[in-house]
Amino acid sequence: MNKPTLVILAAGLASRYGSAKQVDGFGPNGERIIDYSIFDAIKAGFGKVVFVIREEYQEVMKDLFEDKLRGKIELAYAFQDFDLTKFGIDKVIERQKPWGTAHAVMSAAEHIDGPFCVINADDFYGYDAFKKMADFLTTEVSDKKMALVGFRVGNTLSDFGYVSRGVCQVDENGHMLSVTERTNIYRGKDGQIVYKEDEQEYPLEDATPVSMNFWGFHPIVLDVAKAGFPNFVAQNQDNPKAEYFIPSIPDNMVHDGTADFKLIPTDAQWFGVTYPEDKPYVMAQLAKLVEQGAYPQALFSAE
Repeated sequence: MNKPTLVILAAGLASRYGSAKQVDGFGPNGERIIDYSIFDAIKAGFGKVVFVIREEYQEVMKDLFEDKLRGKIELAYAFQDFDLTKFGIDKVIERQKPWGTAHAVMSAAEHIDGPFCVINADDFYGYDAFKKMADFLTTEVSDKKMALVGFRVGNTLSDFGYVSRGVCQVDENGHMLSVTERTNIYRGKDGQIVYKEDEQEYPLEDATPVSMNFWGFHPIVLDVAKAGFPNFVAQNQDNPKAEYFIPSIPDNMVHDGTADFKLIPTDAQWFGVTYPEDKPYVMAQLAKLVEQGAYPQALFSAE
């Protein structure tokens, strides 16, 4: 079987962070979080990386990655933009941002020809997550069986504001019953984790599994997403903030019985940068991992 593909979502506008955090430096030598993800993916057995970006970032990404990854892993670039005609929608809808993470994955379809994993560019997931997903994508995945890596919500918060997470319900066998995108999760003053919806707060237990957009898919997901997209656009064409989120696709497939999603637990350490104030913590954690020998001082020159 061919090696699985890694799709990295890097087209976000970083509205809360304030700059292009996907290419900001965090490691001891200015390494980006995305560098560590690719390093782990190569080690775990992935054979191709597809960057989903805005087209104007292509030359920047090539300058950052082409030379150091040459001969190590195949690279491709997909563009997330506002052109709906490529998805069979004959409309021009004015928006400040594209249509969300599921739309981003659909934008990469021409570069995907087998099992693939989707991650965020600005999240650090750790090698264990990549290894478990690579093993799943090479031995278990099918058009009826897919997966996500689940993290404890209590380990995925920021001290500096709210975060968005796909909150998962699973059965006793670790299979997903539902995943619901919650866009306003934080720890309250009493220490209780809550999510806010319609100005109401709802509690979440620390151990509640959440999706950090670390999904393992069969290509059939692309067809399902494309089939549902025109209806989503029609229903939300007047809502400039509406987004077609990845979790909605697996959630629908689980509920209509067309696929089963396995929740893969990981002990890997997650951290990310939602706000500028998160950066010192991330830098300290990466420095610690390098000191412990989990990563070399110079990622790719050491291979």
